[in-house]
Amino acid sequence: MSAINIRRLLTAREHDRAVELQTLYWGDAAENLVPRHMLHSISHYGGHVLGACDGDKLVGLLMGFIGTDIDIEAPDARPAMANLLIMSKRMVVRPEYRGRNIGFRLKMAQRDLALKQAIRLVTWTVDPLLAANAHFNIRKLGAVVQRYAVNYIELADATGLKSDRLVVEWWVTQGRVKERAKGAGGKLTLQQYFDVGAPIVNRADGSGEWLLPRSMTEAPHSTFALIEIPPDFPALQTADPSLADAWRAHIRVVFPPMFAAGYIVTDFVTGDFEGRPRSFYLLSRYFDEDNRNN
Repeated sequence: MSAINIRRLLTAREHDRAVELQTLYWGDAAENLVPRHMLHSISHYGGHVLGACDGDKLVGLLMGFIGTDIDIEAPDARPAMANLLIMSKRMVVRPEYRGRNIGFRLKMAQRDLALKQAIRLVTWTVDPLLAANAHFNIRKLGAVVQRYAVNYIELADATGLKSDRLVVEWWVTQGRVKERAKGAGGKLTLQQYFDVGAPIVNRADGSGEWLLPRSMTEAPHSTFALIEIPPDFPALQTADPSLADAWRAHIRVVFPPMFAAGYIVTDFVTGDFEGRPRSFYLLSRYFDEDNRNN
């Protein structure tokens, strides 16, 4: 097995390969791809296009650009330079190379670049129903989430459900992220969260082949709480599209009130529960004297 090299992609030929690699996941439609001329600008003006290379073969890709989430039209807008971040986009690894820690190495290379640029925050958006992505982003990388974006892309179907996203925050200088960079942290189990009284706020119906979403069953008054999602949502979409749509509608009404109540996503756990594999976001709430009884 040859060594995989992580490096910046800077030439037109390399960017052509990056466009080709994008098609594996996003298809051939031009509007879904970041074109070569944009990759050139991103990579030469403060952003980055990172490649994972097996010899001369591009097997993984990650790009990011410097920006800010400040609304420049807001009357109290602060200088953007005080709130710079890296917006991370388009991480993809060839299917035959998955399971070799390439995605993690790409993100660590991105973290190194952020630190060199004195930028503390890297952010990106994810589908809230993809358990594998949640495990990688939250448990393995140490990212957190405190915002749910309804119809983020303003595409998909008429309801916008398919483009709802969680906004991931990766604070690259935090201790939790430093620990993940060393391969440590994120060790607590589902049972340990149960042991400290974390309720499942949307406990799913475990009968039948697939989990059925139910209304929120617990009010958010605990330090920790769990939000359940299907362990394999892509398989559910194939097997039962109507149930998958029900989960999308369900998750839209679960996350926002939890964030409004002061919770943030700090972990993602999987484990056997009620005789079957289950997947949960772990949310934490930090009380103070002013909100202890809210």
